Amino acid sequence: MIPARMGSTRLPAKNLAILNGKPLIYYAVKTAKDAGIFDDIIINAEDDVFGKIARRYKIEFYKRPRKLASSKAKSDQVVYDFMKHIPCDIVVWVNTIAPLQNAPEVRRAVEYFVDNELDSLITVRDEQVHCSHKGKPVNFKDTGLFAQTQDLTPVQLFVYSLMMWRTETFMKAFEKDGYAFFCGRRGLYPVSKLSSVIIKREEDLMFAECIARAGANGRYRVRYDRVTAGGRGIKR
Repeated sequence: MIPARMGSTRLPAKNLAILNGKPLIYYAVKTAKDAGIFDDIIINAEDDVFGKIARRYKIEFYKRPRKLASSKAKSDQVVYDFMKHIPCDIVVWVNTIAPLQNAPEVRRAVEYFVDNELDSLITVRDEQVHCSHKGKPVNFKDTGLFAQTQDLTPVQLFVYSLMMWRTETFMKAFEKDGYAFFCGRRGLYPVSKLSSVIIKREEDLMFAECIARAGANGRYRVRYDRVTAGGRGIKR
């Protein structure tokens, strides 16, 4: 499931915004296709323009109710509605806001979900950095010598590039409690820094554009200053 809607408030019509020559939604579609692990790829949106996009890329389209496309609609409700109308065993939410996510990573995440017999999973980024919450240390001590970052236990920041659920477990939980995002046997899956580039605002789009144009998504090569690197065994 590739969710999309027209009503983004921070970046209007975000999914149609152009990133390196293609609309943002294109990257989720291509990544899902290239992963080679899905029986069906379906755009889930309220506007018919996304039906045209689905036809363009030769995938399916589910037109969700408009009430589930407002900023007040909750993700649990969107997923439950989709599951009610699209028969399936597992739903994988491939997010359009993570255009630098790559297909092998998507495949590995889904395989991890299946192999570990999970019911719900969300992607995270392991960040080895000093972290505080409400002024109190989370993963370091504020007494004694300042800990080096490489010695810290990583904090796990939610990325949302991928989320997935076992349909039966999700629907039972939602019908019982009215929510089900974290249902049954839960898992977190760490993804790359590129996958954690999330498009929420215009500056995020600009940042992702710079990365995409630089060819950093899997093709970047570190270079060094020729004068200072010479004779130090550093490859240029």
